[in-house]
Amino acid sequence: MPTLRAPLVTLLVTALLGLGTASLPSEPHLTPAASYLPRLAVQGRAPTAAVLVQSSAAGPGSFRSTGPGIRYADRFRAGSITKTFVATVVLQLAHEGRLRLSDRVERYLPGLIRGHGNDGRRITLRALLSHTSGLYDYTDDGFARPLSALAAIRTATSHRPASRPGLFTYSNTDYAVLGLVVQRVTGHGYATEIRRRVIAPLHLTGTSLPGARTTLPAPHGRGYSRDPAGGGLTDATELDPRTAGAAGELISTLADLNRFYAALLGGRLLPPAQLAALLNTAAAQGDYGLGIYPERLACGVTVWGHNGRIAGSYVRTAASRDGGHIMTYRIDTDILSHADTLEPALLEAEFCPARTDHGP
Repeated sequence: MPTLRAPLVTLLVTALLGLGTASLPSEPHLTPAASYLPRLAVQGRAPTAAVLVQSSAAGPGSFRSTGPGIRYADRFRAGSITKTFVATVVLQLAHEGRLRLSDRVERYLPGLIRGHGNDGRRITLRALLSHTSGLYDYTDDGFARPLSALAAIRTATSHRPASRPGLFTYSNTDYAVLGLVVQRVTGHGYATEIRRRVIAPLHLTGTSLPGARTTLPAPHGRGYSRDPAGGGLTDATELDPRTAGAAGELISTLADLNRFYAALLGGRLLPPAQLAALLNTAAAQGDYGLGIYPERLACGVTVWGHNGRIAGSYVRTAASRDGGHIMTYRIDTDILSHADTLEPALLEAEFCPARTDHGP
């Protein structure tokens, strides 16, 4: 599994309110992932963890939370899961013939990617989608807090490329650029196109792109940023999402994310050719598709989805290839201790049928 999938932890945040309690009518069964959930709180040091699992074989979704901090209907910041929404729009535009994935950035944004070894004449839209552009990740600049895509791209191009084009190097800058490409092609901002093409058709009533709004829609709980050194928690419920933009500003719910990925993988949002392109990991040497990535579990099962990390929130969606079995979990902080072992174990608990060690 590639590293630094959603490195938007450095967002400038302010503090303030939110409230959460965990309640939902009793579910017909306790899923393996739900049985594993307490480990995220105990070993992962998450204030609260919650999971929603849906399967065509299991009927209604099963929601569980480790405590009162996360409710079923809570809105939360989904971070880099925004990228799958943006990629879906770009691929729909490709199907409509309004752009080609082989097009160079220069065609749509002439002169924007230049300087310090950066050159938009050599970077394709496919390279942006697959994180193989080599562009420096603007969130790695500890001094910059860009509040627009143009400012983010200027920050990135003030640095030399992070890698040579063609190598997989996760960069939020790629999707900042794609957001501007969508605007140039359609005449509308990427948020407008996501609402029209994805949110409205799928009736994702808990999903929004806040723009400059610093607060979360109700209902919502609190989000906390953990100090990596001292471990202390700071309220990060409010923040300026413009720093994340097309790379990570999305707000959503557990149920909406499950519905979105089920529809995407089930072929309801993209025709077969574009869905195949979405899942083609060749450009990124098997690490990443186009706004989505695979993870091969120890039992040999491969799940598809994305994660999102932003100040105060971490979320991960994983699904079977056809979207029929899908799980989204989240914690109300941006750092999960022992994530390299806890998250794969949680996925294996749910998706590996032979696994029996699900208990806390």
